Amino acid sequence: MSKTVVKEIGILVPTFELDKLAILFDQQAPRDLREMAIVHEFEELTEEPLKVGGTIEIGDEVFTITALGSQANQNLKERGHISLYFREPFEEILPGAVFASPHHFPTFKEGTIISFK
Repeated sequence: MSKTVVKEIGILVPTFELDKLAILFDQQAPRDLREMAIVHEFEELTEEPLKVGGTIEIGDEVFTITALGSQANQNLKERGHISLYFREPFEEILPGAVFASPHHFPTFKEGTIISFK
């Protein structure tokens, strides 16, 4: 299991709710990206935290990973970055994308625990 804690919510994060998209970055994210990101800090990180059929727990909500980009695990480990979609893919899956269901945008706030199982 991998576990991270939300440290900061960018001012533009709510604008992505209609698209059901959450952009995660670790605390090394540049200032211009922080505005649209959920900035987090890992407490635990396993080798391959993301896999199709695995789960993502955001606070008390549980989501199942339905599709995964080819670079998602590497991006998450190196920069704490993934683009997390709470819907099904419409086209080709981008390398850093993660798709999860159920298809609703969760509540993010500072201190929220995100676990990848």
